[in-house]
This record gives sequence, structure tokens and C-alpha cells, in this order.
Amino acid sequence: MGRAMVADLDLESVLERVLGAARELTGARYAALGILDPSRSALERFLTAGVDDATKDAIGDLPHGHGLLGELIRRPQPLRLDDLAEHPRSYGFPHAHPPMTSFLGVPVLVRGKAWGNLYLTEKAGGPFDAGDEHALVVLAEWAAVAIDNARLYSDVERQRDELARAVRSLEATTTIARAVGGETDLGTVLELIAKRARALVDARTVLILLVNGDELVLAAGAGEADPAHDLRIPLEDSVPGAVLSSRRPERLADVRTRLRLSLGRLPESAQTALLVPLVFRGQSSGLLIALDRTADGPEFTKEDERLLSAFAASGATAVATAQTVEAQRLRDSLTAAEEERKRWSRELHDETLQGLGALQVMLSAAQRAPDPSEHLRRASEHLEQEIDRLQELIAQLRPASLDQIGLAAALEHLVNRTSEAIEATVDCDISLPALRDARGPTQVAPDVESTIYRVVQEALNNARKHAEPSRISVRVTEAGGWITAEVLDDGRGFEPATVDRGFGLVGMSERLALVGGRIDVVSTPGSGTKVRARAPLRGADDADLGLARRA
Repeated sequence: MGRAMVADLDLESVLERVLGAARELTGARYAALGILDPSRSALERFLTAGVDDATKDAIGDLPHGHGLLGELIRRPQPLRLDDLAEHPRSYGFPHAHPPMTSFLGVPVLVRGKAWGNLYLTEKAGGPFDAGDEHALVVLAEWAAVAIDNARLYSDVERQRDELARAVRSLEATTTIARAVGGETDLGTVLELIAKRARALVDARTVLILLVNGDELVLAAGAGEADPAHDLRIPLEDSVPGAVLSSRRPERLADVRTRLRLSLGRLPESAQTALLVPLVFRGQSSGLLIALDRTADGPEFTKEDERLLSAFAASGATAVATAQTVEAQRLRDSLTAAEEERKRWSRELHDETLQGLGALQVMLSAAQRAPDPSEHLRRASEHLEQEIDRLQELIAQLRPASLDQIGLAAALEHLVNRTSEAIEATVDCDISLPALRDARGPTQVAPDVESTIYRVVQEALNNARKHAEPSRISVRVTEAGGWITAEVLDDGRGFEPATVDRGFGLVGMSERLALVGGRIDVVSTPGSGTKVRARAPLRGADDADLGLARRA
């Protein structure tokens, strides 16, 4: 009996075994086990055997260790009575309590300290004797060992659970880093966070709202819900606003009355929510809202709160990084637009306006000349030159050939024109099977078409003006959702880190960055130059933004 009891590592099961064994060993009708509170001055729990549930309900409150029961608390040693009513500390019994006469009580000492007491009453056939007392003392010793083992096992289990929670928290903090990786597009990052958060806490739906002025605006979602895209929650006087302000998560048991959400398009069963702020460097940038736990009931647990909070800490960093990149991308776009405006201003001032001024002088001379025909002929030729220059300048906005014949044919035409204007062999290999011509739908964004065309054009101009090559090779391909253009020459080469803006490398880099592409320039003096540009077919929305440049 003792060995079986010691082998049991479940504390509640051990306590039930102790009560059953005490009755079996002594023939007692009733058995009870009083467990002391941390102060060891009163009973924290009182377990019984032999008293049915109806009697327990009729008795009411369980004893706390006063009267006779408290005697063993004050003096932890065996106490045996033929008639417990005769003991001076006996106060009698409450209403509906069954009558009891004989009594035997022994302390349970765990590691030498009082842990509780075993109480027996109403032995069949007469009072308890010395043999009963000895048997109960031995049982109490076995019980102490079993209780200690069960408590130690419980502590180990608790520590293991805490370690498991710590591991899950660590996994939560790293899972978003693994998922996002080098992704910097804000929309993609938010979508990944929403999906991973939903899986992490088994939520029916996860919403991500970002701060925009004095309200929270829906930025992403995952799950069964299909909320309105214009979903907005005021920060003032709202639960989400309070969570954002306190930077502490909160679990809600009643979504519809406590959340200022337009829930008409969310599942009708939506009941509970877990709100976790996205905090980066002490500032709250948004909110994760998980709706309805799908496993083990709709209510989220403290463990869910812990996991999602750890996850949100990493998620907030990813969001902040993406927002920073997006802001930089906008600044780059504005800078590039301003540079383009300045270039146009210079072109119009230095070329067009001066040309028109010269034309005005020619016309004035024609008015004064006896025979104006020669002046008018020269003015007409000059006018044609200026028209050609203006058409070339306008074409730089977006070459008309891209819309007329498509990217592949436009590039071939560009290469042919370059070949005619230079004493060098120019090879062309353009393979764009996924693209259609201008008469059908295209799979490449217009700004990407313009960018690839301009980069190839600039690289060819650089080779023609500066490299003195004997051979130029142009290769344009499409694969895996990206378009790649390479321009190689065997000319003089240069040191990319030391060239000035006249080579147009900065402009090419800026153009590609705006569409989510990147450029590599490889060149050394005397060894030619290789310009390699890559861009996503659909532009910056599909890009893994990057800019690489090496010598």
C-alpha cells in the first residue's frame, strides 16, 4: 500500500489514497485530511471520505482548524479519544453533521515540518486502540513521503511548463524575423505578421491597425473576417486607445460591447478578443487584435497573451523597419522628381530657348534683307532641328515606341540606332517571352518598361561617349517575375567609385530604386564595363527592394 502510494506522482490522487488507506487500516467510518495554510496556524483545505455530498452540502462551510481539530495544529502529535465530546476543546457539531464519538488524529510531517493532519472518527466495533494509532502514524509517514514526491514532481512539471513557455516566447520573437526575412514592403510585412499571429494563438481572425493621427486604421488582416477596408477606431475613449496608451495587452470577453468596431462583416460568433500593442522604442505604432480562439473555447488565455506580446515585439520592429524604408523610398522619389525637373529646366533653358532666340535673330535678319530667301531657308532648317530636339526631349518622358511596338522591339530599335552611330560591333539578344507587344495585355508595369529602356539607353550612351569600345553586347531577359538587362563593352573601363555624375550612374540607380530594382556596375580601367540592371515586372509592390553596387 505504501509503495503504491509513493509511486503516485499526482498530489490529488495521493491525498485520496491516504484517506482510503486510513479507513481501511483502522475500520473508521469517516476520515478527513486537513492541509495547513502557509502560516501553519489554520486549515487551508479540508478533504473528507465517508461523508456523502448531500451531507456535505447540509453541513455548509468546512472547518478551518478551530476547537478539537485545532489541537493537533497547536500540538502536532497523535491524539486518541474514546469520546471526543469529553475533550475540553470540543465545541460540538454544526447542524446536519453526523454524530461522532471515537476520534484518532495524527500529524503529517513533510521534511520534519507540519503539513497537515489526519483525522479519523467512528471506528466500527468500539474506540480506536494503540494498534490503530501506530498504523495511522506509519501511514502518515508514508503519506508524507508520497506528498513530498508529488509536490516535487509538480514543481518539476511547473518548471518544465515555464521553460516551455519561455521557449514558445522565444520562438514567437524569432518566427516573425524568419518569416519577414529581408522583406521591406510594408503591405507584405503586415500580411505576414497577421497570418503568423493568427496561427500562433489559434485565432479565428487577426487584424492589424496602425496609428494614423487620432485614430487607428485597418492595415491588414488574416482569417475568416472580411472587415471594411476603411475600418477606423478613435483613440480617444476607446478600449484600443487605452491599450495603445498603456502599452499593455488586454483580453476582452465581450467584443461587441467593448470594442468600437463595425463588426457587421465579422463572424456572427465573434465573442472574445486579445489586444496587443505594437511598441517600438517606447512608442506604440499600432495594434494586433485577435478575435476568438478556435481551440479549447473562444477565450484567450494568459499564455496566449504572453506569446502574442512576445511576437508583437518582433513584429513592431519589422513594421518600423518597413515604414522607414517606405518613407525613404518616398524621399528618393521626391528627390528623383526634383532632379528630373532641374534637368528639364536646364534642357529648356540651355537648348530650346537659345535655339528659339537664334531663330528670332534669323527671322529679323530676313525682314531686313533685300532677298530674304536664304535667311528663311536657314531659319527653316534651324526650326526643324529645334523641333527634333524638342521631340527627343519629350520622348524622354516615355518613349513613344514603347506604346507603339512594345519593349522588346523598342530596345532592338534603340540598339540598331546606336550601332549606326558608332564604329563598333553591337550585339543584341532580347528574350522576353512573357511580354506581349503593345496590341495585347502586358505583364510589365509601364514605369518598369521606361526604366529598363532608359537604363539600357544610358549605358549605351556611356559606352559610345566614354569607352571607345570595339564591341558592345546587349542582353535583356525575363525570368521568375524579374526583368534583367545587361550592357557589356570591351572599352577603356573606369573606377565606379570615382566617376562623376556625367556617367549617369546615380540617375540609373535612382530610376531602378523607384521601381524596386537594383543595379550592379562592374568595371576596372582597361578591362571594359558591365552594367547589370534588375527590376520586378510589376514594379516596387512586388520587389525585394535593394541597391547593389560594386567595383
